[in-house]
Amino acid sequence: MKDAIRANFDVSVSAYDAYERRTGRFSALARLLYAEMAALGDGTLDTLLDAGAGSGVSTRVFADETARTVALDISREMLRGVDAAPRVQGDFDHLPFADDTFDGVAFTASLFLAPDPTVAVAEAERVLRSGGVVGAVAPLGWLTDDGTDVFEALDRESRSPTRTDDVEAALADEFEVSTGTWRFATTADDLRLFHEIPAMAARLYPKRSPDERVEKAAELLDAVDGTFEQRWRWIVGVSE
Repeated sequence: MKDAIRANFDVSVSAYDAYERRTGRFSALARLLYAEMAALGDGTLDTLLDAGAGSGVSTRVFADETARTVALDISREMLRGVDAAPRVQGDFDHLPFADDTFDGVAFTASLFLAPDPTVAVAEAERVLRSGGVVGAVAPLGWLTDDGTDVFEALDRESRSPTRTDDVEAALADEFEVSTGTWRFATTADDLRLFHEIPAMAARLYPKRSPDERVEKAAELLDAVDGTFEQRWRWIVGVSE
């Protein structure tokens, strides 16, 4: 599973950045997540681990707010785009840091990619200092005005390695958490662009090659039109 996730993101850099340039979605998620983490924490988040930094979109947001941010990602190709902070190739499940290293650990649109979030959450708790803050964002779907998931009408499930409810449960088992939902107005063109990212198209066609899954996603979404609401759940907790 980890090798597949790494390979998916290694070939997703240009499409990922194209989606971000058009929508600003991942930077918006990072800004909102940091605000919730700072509000819940007992002081300034001087040191922060950006766990699942991707090409550095979230890292740039966090680096503007902290004295020291470290970007970690499993994909070497994604990390090549990180220019705002030190970068480390690594795995959520085996963080290459000492205990009590960070004031905050942020999983911006990444923890749901862990096959077992409980392991990654335990590692986050280990590297957090007492009173440190962990935050995560996970997808709730693309919904029409009446609350129907877009993919329900297409008879196709958009599925992450780990369900959002399981991400929240893993964090709630280790931390006292606060949660909420963010809603973004979006378009059918944005939906299609999102699924031009091979790692995201894998949510629909995980067993196909990157090119094949992107092609199949384009075919599936070709007739979709109009506007939607993209929803994300945020979960923030404090270490004892």
